[in-house]
Amino acid sequence: MDILNKIDPQATVQMIFTWLISSGVQILIIFVLMMVAVKISRRLTSGIFNRLSDNNDTLDFRRRADTLKSVSNYVITIVLTGIGTAMILGEIGVDLGPILATAGVLGLAIGFGAQSLVEDMISGFFIILENQIRVGDVVDIVGHAGKVEELNLRMTVLRDLEGKVHYVRNGQIKTVVNLTKDFSCYVFDIGIAYREDVNEAMAKMREVDEELRADEAFKDKIIEPLEIFGLDAFGDSAVMIKARYQTRPGEQWGIGREYKRRLKAVFDENDIEIPFPHVTLYMGRDKNGEAPPLGVENRKAVPSEN
Repeated sequence: MDILNKIDPQATVQMIFTWLISSGVQILIIFVLMMVAVKISRRLTSGIFNRLSDNNDTLDFRRRADTLKSVSNYVITIVLTGIGTAMILGEIGVDLGPILATAGVLGLAIGFGAQSLVEDMISGFFIILENQIRVGDVVDIVGHAGKVEELNLRMTVLRDLEGKVHYVRNGQIKTVVNLTKDFSCYVFDIGIAYREDVNEAMAKMREVDEELRADEAFKDKIIEPLEIFGLDAFGDSAVMIKARYQTRPGEQWGIGREYKRRLKAVFDENDIEIPFPHVTLYMGRDKNGEAPPLGVENRKAVPSEN
């Protein structure tokens, strides 16, 4: 109670008011300037890379620019936030010298304890440097496949076909399968019945290819005509013809679906069977060469009497 009696409320309020006018206003200004600097820097960086993308129509260059823009914005935000925080601590009266010295020692200790974070940063740096992944690519990494929505030094963010978002640490990426780098391919395994003429089927496949490449909606998405490798395998109920389309990056799935839709219609028109699994029953023979009865009754439909 004696301590509370010694506190002068008017002096305390005056001290707080004086601090708010001096240091408080400066801290507010530093915080506002920091946020403005981050926003302006991000907009400036985005504008530069967007201008570069507009001057180059290639998809590869645009994806590369989007990736570098994402990484640049990530680094700029961290750097400016760190500088602003240090200035605010200085205004509060915190001596930064001992903090920086302690941070150096702690940083060394944390470096040994946070090896996974260091590994993520180094892996992310080389992924970006070697242009393995770009924003907008469709990739398969660590068992997850999807479109790259964000890429920074620490992690890669994917969104799969179902809309699920996968956050993958760059240090976990050992193998990258990029499905949309430079160009894409769609591989067909077309099965036809054993009784069908393989040459006729391949001729119809070429006709569908010519029709598809003449379509205004698809011709610019196809780089090369359909490449038919020929008869590839003898299946249980079909012979397999292997073929391949080379398309613009990311267009292979749409081209493949449209081609198969048209091929099914052409095969139906020309009575070329796309078989389903068949089963041949063999009843076996005894030592006398006789087979047991199958026991199948064929019942014919009897018309009803009206």
